[in-house]
This record gives sequence, C-alpha cells and structure tokens, in this order.
Amino acid sequence: MPGIGLKEQYGRHVRRKLFVGGVLLILIVIAALLSLQTGAYPLGIQKMAAALVGQADGPTEHVFWNIRVPQVLAALLAGACLGLAGTAMQNVLRNPLASPFTLGISQGAVFGAVFAITVLGAGGFAVADSDVASPWTPHLIVGCAFTGSLITVAALVCLSSLRDLSPAALILAGVAISAFFGSATMLLQYFASDIEIASAVFWTFGDLKKAQWPQLAVIAITLLPTAAYFLWRGWHFNAMVWGDDTAKSLGIGVHSLRLTTLVLAALAASVTTAFMGIIGFVGLIAPHIVRMVIGQDHRYLLPYSALAAGLLLLVSDLLARTVMAPIVLPVGILTSFAGAPLFLYLLAKHRNLRS
Repeated sequence: MPGIGLKEQYGRHVRRKLFVGGVLLILIVIAALLSLQTGAYPLGIQKMAAALVGQADGPTEHVFWNIRVPQVLAALLAGACLGLAGTAMQNVLRNPLASPFTLGISQGAVFGAVFAITVLGAGGFAVADSDVASPWTPHLIVGCAFTGSLITVAALVCLSSLRDLSPAALILAGVAISAFFGSATMLLQYFASDIEIASAVFWTFGDLKKAQWPQLAVIAITLLPTAAYFLWRGWHFNAMVWGDDTAKSLGIGVHSLRLTTLVLAALAASVTTAFMGIIGFVGLIAPHIVRMVIGQDHRYLLPYSALAAGLLLLVSDLLARTVMAPIVLPVGILTSFAGAPLFLYLLAKHRNLRS
C-alpha cells in the first residue's frame, strides 16, 4: 500500500535526523571531557570526579569549577547563539552568506562596546585585593553592544526594503557597514587613553576565558527565549525557504517574522560579542555543514546548527590551548584562520548552496 510505504519512508527520514543529533551530542561530550582535562594544569578523570563531589584539593577545585567548566559552557552557549543566529539570518534574508560576522552585526556590537569603554567610561579597570583587573560596568558595555548591532540590523532592513537589494548586494552592504564600524572603532581608540585602549582590545579578542559564571548566566538567559522562538517558528522558516510569496500565501507574516528574527539574532550575537569578543565564521560555517547532512528542515536544522557550532568552538578552543602550548591563543583568531578557507572550500564544492 502506498500509504504504508510513505509512512515508513518518513520514519526512516526522521530516524536519520535523530541519529545525526545523537552523534553531535556524543561528539560534544567527548570534546567537553577533553577540554576539561587539557591545559597547563592537567586534570585526569579521577581529579575531575573528585571535584564533582567536592573532595578534590584546592587547586583542582579552583581550576575545574572556575576555569575549565565555565570555558566549556562558554563554548557551548556562544556556539549555540552564533549557530542559531546564522541559521535564522540565512533563512529570512535568503542568503547563504548571511551571519552576524559577514553582515557587520558583530562589528557593530564591537563599536558599541568600544564606545561604552572609551566615551562612557564603562571599561575602566578596578584592581581588587587579588591584583586581578576586572571591568567596572559590563552591563553598560552589553547594552551599547546591542545598540550597535541593532543599528546594523536597521540599516540592512532599510536597504533591503527600500532598495530591494539582491542577496549578493546585501552581503556587500554588510561589508561596507563592517568597514564603517571598523573605522569608527579605530577612531575612538585613537583618542582613547592607554587603559581604555587595553580594555577595548581585551573586549575585541574572541576569547572564551572572559565569560565567568555571571556572564554565562546572562548569555543563557538571552539564548533560551531566542532558541524557543526560533524553534517555535520552525515550520515558518521552512515556508520561507520557498520565498516570501509562498510564505505569505500560507498566512505567515513575513515582515514581522523577518524583523523579529533579525532583532533576536542581533541580541544573541551582541551579547556573545560583548562578553567574548568577535568569534568569526562559526555562525556561518555550522549551518552549512549541518544543512549538507540533514537538509533544509529547520525543525532540526536550527537545534543541530546550535550543537554543531558549540562543537566547533569546543574543538577550536582545544586547538587554541595545544597548538602553541604553553601559549594559549584566543579562540577567535583560530576560528577566523580556519573558517575563511573552509567556507571557500564549501562554496567551491557546493555551488548551489541555498539558505
């Protein structure tokens, strides 16, 4: 019977997608365990188990709970934010090159953060009793970073609506906006004091070690409603694959969906950038890798892109800690070096990439 065959075919289709998700979770667990063990202060399985139950010595407890665990969570949360943002933006903009990095949203967030540091005085450093410097007002930096990213999104939406830009032209507009914000950031740094420049550089580098427990809580609070909204709109994103007219014929408010998606993607990207700096290409590469494996179904593509981006960040952070050990590279440098040629390879091998 044709109906039974169709049902079985759909069942195999779903099981294949679930299998991919299971593989991603297993790889994340393996990468997380390796990340927890790797570093200048090595931790074995026994030491980690002792730290989990509160029976480890002081240095082990400190390294495990205050350095390694936050770093793993930072990779997963930042990857999820960037992966979700990149996937959603590629869909609503119908552009396979769209991501917070390529459209200038990350650069707008950096400009906002540097503006808060150099003009509003949010980046002064207070030296505590432990002689460790810490920023005074990180929430002001996050707010300004979000404002900068929203300015970028508003410019892109206006250009897309008023001039009906093609996907390629929209990417060029993102390049121009990135150049503008980059120049504006350098101008602010030129007139800044040495302490402000050091603070601005600190916030610009993509580094997972910056985010500690309070910052991770803010990123998680930002990620949860963003992910919930994107997953809730999974069927609508599927309809958007076929174009605005098809989506409108199905009763979808295309304009409101596009605007809300861009704002939430900007929020996720700006919070991640403000706390960890620019982490390039992760939100661009991860959706394409997952899309080539499972296809266009955004019910699976969105969560799997979040997982894949987290996995990419975990692996990149592992390499950043080991490739020039004992020197630890900022993970943003590594993702930029690796992401650019990898994406060029994907474009050359899969010329018909679609969002």
